[in-house]
Amino acid sequence: MANPVLAAPAPTPVDDSLGIDRAFIVSMARIPLLAAVWVGLAWVAQIAWAQFGSTEYGNLGPIIVLACGMVLAAAIDGYAFKVPNWLTLSLVVSGWYLGILNDLGYDWVPCVGGFGSALLCTALGFILLFPMLFIQGMGQGDVKMQMGFGAWIGALFGLGVGASVIIWAFCLGAIVGGVFGIVMMFARRQFGKNAENFRAIMGDLQTLVTDGPTKAAARANTRRPAWIRLPYGVPLCIGFLGYLWYRIILSA
Repeated sequence: MANPVLAAPAPTPVDDSLGIDRAFIVSMARIPLLAAVWVGLAWVAQIAWAQFGSTEYGNLGPIIVLACGMVLAAAIDGYAFKVPNWLTLSLVVSGWYLGILNDLGYDWVPCVGGFGSALLCTALGFILLFPMLFIQGMGQGDVKMQMGFGAWIGALFGLGVGASVIIWAFCLGAIVGGVFGIVMMFARRQFGKNAENFRAIMGDLQTLVTDGPTKAAARANTRRPAWIRLPYGVPLCIGFLGYLWYRIILSA
């Protein structure tokens, strides 16, 4: 009896990726185009507002587009506990585009600040949330969401007013986030555990200042599995839009 012919093993596919995450590269390549779409929406919105909206508070078309972006980011964060890069980074880059257009003298979208203002306000948005990001008390998407808000505000309002808006909006968002946390604490009835978590977070921040970022991150990571997740994009969005409403409408 003849021996059966053994099938040759399938050749191992050659990895020609060179360590490059192609899906990530493709997604990042879309960001400039998506940013241009946001700018186009702001341009259309300001034309529509000039034609049909009230001029009592100025042209609010671009602000409404920014508000839609923030609400979309918060809704996604509330559902998936993650804000996608295609949304947050395109908002950041589109804010820079608005500043660049203003520097070049194009008034497609009414802006006060240029690229420098947009860039510095983006950095301010990052700096305000950096401590919580570093101890992993907040996701990267929430930070990039605030950076996108900062980029637009820097371009629309300029550096001085824009920095004030970002700081006050951040403070309001922090208050709203604290209220959310208290509501969740009462709903879950885990008062002792939540008080312990709060003390631990304060300890993480103290460690960040006294012992450096490495020890602070290591300390925070030991507690990460027991954390109660909170979509911080929601209170941040409420803070952003709430303060803009106060500044533009109520204090006019």
